[in-house]
Amino acid sequence: MAAIATSVVSRLSSPSVLATSRWATLYSRVVSPSFLPSLAIGIPGVSLNLPTLDDIWESVLRAVPKNKVSHSRKRHRQMAGKALKDVNNLCKCPGCGETKRTHRLCQRCLEDMKRIWREDYPTDKPTNTRRTLRTSQDGNGSRTLGNIQNADGDSKSKQYLTTHTVDDAHITDIFSLATTPRAVLSASGSSTLHVHDTTDPAFPLRQSLSDAHKLGCHHVCTSRNGKVAASAGFGGEVKLWSLDQDTGDWRSDGELAGSSAKPGEVWALALSEDGGYLATTTNDGRINVWDIRDEKKSKIQEYETGSAGSGSFGMSVDLSRDGKYTASGHQSGAVYIFNNDTGRILYSLTGLAKPVRAVAFSPGSTRLAAAGDAGIIALYDMKHGEHVGNLTGHSSWITSLDWSDTGEFLLTGSMDGKVKVWSIERSACVATHSETDKALWAVRWLPKTGKSEMFCTAGAHRSLSFYREATGG
Repeated sequence: MAAIATSVVSRLSSPSVLATSRWATLYSRVVSPSFLPSLAIGIPGVSLNLPTLDDIWESVLRAVPKNKVSHSRKRHRQMAGKALKDVNNLCKCPGCGETKRTHRLCQRCLEDMKRIWREDYPTDKPTNTRRTLRTSQDGNGSRTLGNIQNADGDSKSKQYLTTHTVDDAHITDIFSLATTPRAVLSASGSSTLHVHDTTDPAFPLRQSLSDAHKLGCHHVCTSRNGKVAASAGFGGEVKLWSLDQDTGDWRSDGELAGSSAKPGEVWALALSEDGGYLATTTNDGRINVWDIRDEKKSKIQEYETGSAGSGSFGMSVDLSRDGKYTASGHQSGAVYIFNNDTGRILYSLTGLAKPVRAVAFSPGSTRLAAAGDAGIIALYDMKHGEHVGNLTGHSSWITSLDWSDTGEFLLTGSMDGKVKVWSIERSACVATHSETDKALWAVRWLPKTGKSEMFCTAGAHRSLSFYREATGG
């Protein structure tokens, strides 16, 4: 029986039978010889699936990916600036230094702006009321330290009037200003330094220091006592000046030894309060301190901000009034504080991601203000090196800043031609003047001699503008 069943299956599954149809199906046959009992044998069904030409073409299309760009091509597009922006990327806010989403406004800066807006424009302005700005607790209880009369809701601002303008004070842009108790020194792209008398309401030209710098002067500074001055020229030379106490005129007091090795070796300048020390920055990020009371005027300290010859350009420098600290601002956006007693770096401050064009210590040496291309003024606490706040309002690079004698106000000048006065107590702008649309390169407070405050501005308009606080008296 087994032999008979095998022969039947082999005949049914032969090529001749399968070739009759695409789908060949085998069915059961019953083999029942007459001399044996009937026996049913089930032959299983067989199904063969052969793909058609359409199926083959469709599988080929599925195997080849559509619109796929290689990694190298993506990278090339990114380097060429043609790639799509990744909205999920994270970056550092140039204003406050906090982490934020790329192509999105910084939430922290937005909150600061909202707070300033609420303070400057409150929704419920009281009238004829006395508002307390700050109170302190003593042994007898609470007492008011400062207050303002809010008669019309707009007493927070300060008014400054233009008292005088010296037109065409220089034949080129005025790049730097320095003040003394009786005069203001100005430096420009020309070879001459000018000295204007600030004790006369007409601010007349008192002295001209001809041929001070053949290629022009980019920085000038004075000591706090007004007896020593220093100026740096585009040729790399640094010249020192001293005030003749008898005549009131300035005379040359020599040059820094070894400072004129090459142009750019000395950029920003800052004198100590007594005029005994001078701090300078270099194009490779070094900060040098010179003892100019010595006859040799030798270098006594050198601070490094990077490996030899590879530091970021030093764009600004300042010495604290107590002589303890040296601060420098750099093209990379870094701000460094050095301890003059130990000769070591004290703080490396964050908060600005763009070039820092101005740094200045407060009169009490407790705060440092730094500003530059980011368009904001960053304030730092000197006790712990913390970033304590930002002042925002300029729409362009901030080129210069200066503290008032009391440390209550900060004066800033910008490339947009605006000069602003900031209240440190309220962290807000209290006065803005924009009498020119040209860049302001330098702004300085004048030493306070009466009831009203005064400041001077200079820049690309080649004029000296003097402002006085409107005291109403």
